[in-house]
Amino acid sequence: MPLLSDGDQSLRRVLILTIVVTLAGAIAFLAFRGFESAAGFLMGAIVSLLNFQGMSAVVNLLLGLKRPAPFAIVLILLRYGLVGCAVYVIVKILGFTLAPVISGLFAAFAAVVLETLYELISRPANH
Repeated sequence: MPLLSDGDQSLRRVLILTIVVTLAGAIAFLAFRGFESAAGFLMGAIVSLLNFQGMSAVVNLLLGLKRPAPFAIVLILLRYGLVGCAVYVIVKILGFTLAPVISGLFAAFAAVVLETLYELISRPANH
């Protein structure tokens, strides 16, 4: 079962990279756009991380690795609607600017791209 442990390590690295991207993005927004933009980015990044966790749960469910609780299955199925609702609340009700929030939503995606690059660079090609 080495493939599964490699996958677990990759997921751990994606989590760590998401946190690094989130902190770097928040610092950049704080430096160039101010506290409100940094807070909006952080909120978007948190939603991004939760969405990534939901996608991981879907993969685990499809592969039969882990079976989530019934309530978790409902949340997984409603994931994109919940993301949309979260963004609506962050922007319309809390009053944060849309651009930093949307930027934060890409934090987990950026982490996955960085993890993919790491895997491509660190593993020798099979000839």
